[in-house]
Amino acid sequence: IPKGGRKGGHKGQARQYTSPEEIEAQLHAEKQKAREEEDQKEGGDGAADEEGDYQQKCKGVEGLRDIENPNRVAQTTKKVTQLDLDGPTELSRREREEIEKQKAKERYMKMHLAGKSEQAKDDLAQLAIIRKQWEEAARKKEEERKAKDYTTLSGKRMQSLFLYK
Repeated sequence: IPKGGRKGGHKGQARQYTSPEEIEAQLHAEKQKAREEEDQKEGGDGAADEEGDYQQKCKGVEGLRDIENPNRVAQTTKKVTQLDLDGPTELSRREREEIEKQKAKERYMKMHLAGKSEQAKDDLAQLAIIRKQWEEAARKKEEERKAKDYTTLSGKRMQSLFLYK
């Protein structure tokens, strides 16, 4: 047995359902009332009766109320022939920022390759220091090799002198 006894308490109270016939009758009455108002505004033309039947179908509760929202813009569909592809297109903020970022990066890379940016100047100075160190190391290595060759040659001469005596 559910909580609250057999009847189920306050939840699920007796519900009243509207039959489809009643709903159709209400809609028909609303349409009739709208037609009569249009007839009074137009001066009693009979053509308004046909136009009311062909109204655009509304989604959800859109058709139940007439809301006049000044911010609401009715979406209009354009045909391909009506589109203006040649005219200037407005970019969104993000797209503009992305394009500006790419252009700035390209400008920086051009300056960097030309050696005009601060980072490029620092890199070139450091490269010059490293080249000098390499040259000094190569020179020292060459001197050490020559000294080693000289000592080995002089050692061989001494040995040959001892052999001849």
